[in-house]
Amino acid sequence: MNSNRASLRRGVALTGVMALGALSLTACGNDSGGGGGDGDGDAVGVSLIVKTTTNPFFVAMQEGAEAAAAEHGVELTMAAGKADGDEDTQIQAIENAIARGDAGILITPNGPSVVDAIAKARDAGLYVIALDTPPDPADAVDITFATDNREAGQLIGEWTAAQLDGEKATIALLDLFDDKVVSVDYNRDQGFLEGMGIDVADPEVNGDEESTGTYSGGDYEIVGNEASQGAEDGGRTAMENLLTKNPDINVVYTINEPAAYGAYQALQAAGKEGDVLLVSVDGGCAGVDNVKQGVIGATSQQYPVKMAELGVEAIAELATTGTKPDTTEGLDFFNTGVALVTDTPVDGVESIDSAAASEICWG
Repeated sequence: MNSNRASLRRGVALTGVMALGALSLTACGNDSGGGGGDGDGDAVGVSLIVKTTTNPFFVAMQEGAEAAAAEHGVELTMAAGKADGDEDTQIQAIENAIARGDAGILITPNGPSVVDAIAKARDAGLYVIALDTPPDPADAVDITFATDNREAGQLIGEWTAAQLDGEKATIALLDLFDDKVVSVDYNRDQGFLEGMGIDVADPEVNGDEESTGTYSGGDYEIVGNEASQGAEDGGRTAMENLLTKNPDINVVYTINEPAAYGAYQALQAAGKEGDVLLVSVDGGCAGVDNVKQGVIGATSQQYPVKMAELGVEAIAELATTGTKPDTTEGLDFFNTGVALVTDTPVDGVESIDSAAASEICWG
């Protein structure tokens, strides 16, 4: 693990998300070209377009954006897909932002079809910031404010490998989609396997790794990948399917905490909840409580409120002064931080406990 990531992780663990500090900005002149505010007292128009409002992660993001909009005099318009993966509703919201003459858009892209609409917005002079999920290609937006999802996956993978202590890992992977490629999906999945010390073959493809082999502590077997849609009911169904394939699963990776809770329900129904290491990514208050209750062994906490707050602030600054946000040193996005949350820490993997995480959780 490189020293830059270790330092950032330590800062989050010690002082919470406040350790991220102020947003780094780079002067760029007055060539933003965006509408919705001209620096002469007019309100700056910003659209926040999230994947869905059924996930507390995106609800928290909306709340963070609202607070930042009030602070910075931004006129905020919010929109969301009808479900995770709904590209059409997001495309319509982008077109609406262009028609309104907004200064910028904050978006958690629901899939590759959104990219063409983003290009139209940028051509029209809007500044587009991706939150949480960079599009493919990443430079389809002006900048991304996000968790390092690869690192988030690696953290729970390292923790899992250490907890197994040489025991064979029989692994179930509960991903987001099976019908489209989204970077948050493969980065978390593949990061998890990398953290366990498993060769992932193509690091941007879920499921192409060898189904059997060795991890850092011993032998592994991957039972399969199932799509959960990032939802509780999807996680439950995915877990049921994988248990049918192999009832001896003892490691369950999940794309997020709603899927993790669904998986837990399936494990509980099968009488296997005490025999499995269940790990996830999110760090919402419900997920942190599930760590406290022993439902989830470990989760990687991310900070959606911070993503939205900084995004609104960045577009307001750009519209009024022409100053653009800059990426985190050594990365091609602005890193909003990650911390491993567990009440059963292991040597060599830095973490915070559920009590500390509950002080900085969301939802």
